[in-house]
Amino acid sequence: MNQAEFRGLRAIRLLASWIVGLVVSVGVVLGGVRSAAALPMTMPSAQIAQVFLLTPITVYRDPNCRCCEGWMEHLTSQGFQPQMLSTPDIDAIKQQYGVPQSLSSCHTAFVNGYVIEGHVPASDIQRLLSERSRIQGITVPGMPVGTPGMEMGDRQDDFAVLSFDQQGNTAEFNRYSF
Repeated sequence: MNQAEFRGLRAIRLLASWIVGLVVSVGVVLGGVRSAAALPMTMPSAQIAQVFLLTPITVYRDPNCRCCEGWMEHLTSQGFQPQMLSTPDIDAIKQQYGVPQSLSSCHTAFVNGYVIEGHVPASDIQRLLSERSRIQGITVPGMPVGTPGMEMGDRQDDFAVLSFDQQGNTAEFNRYSF
């Protein structure tokens, strides 16, 4: 993430925190009424913002894979609300949603109509959602060491996040070099 993106993300989070604080103080949340007293008074406003602004993401994974849990923890810490669904036939999910075999990884997720394949950093998912690109999804093929959920101490492999469309075309969405 470059400095401009970091400042933009920080501004968005501050604005979201302010809005949630206002909404909670009025007691109106997403069309319902929720008492501000239900929230711990010691909870920082950033945590309150996360309670109400989590983006749902559905994650399909092989029940024998453990790295997916680390990736979902990463997503949760970055404002997503992952729902995990274990399936012994993850390849059928990938085929159904047009993930080319050459771009596959250990889990497949869906958020706002996009396919997220593998250990894609949350910042790239957030960028995809904000840009509303006309693509099928984004992927980190394989399981590069150092990607979210694949941490192994200080070791980090270079990797690329690729976009792909329904015709199987790919393009570099982001690159990480260490």
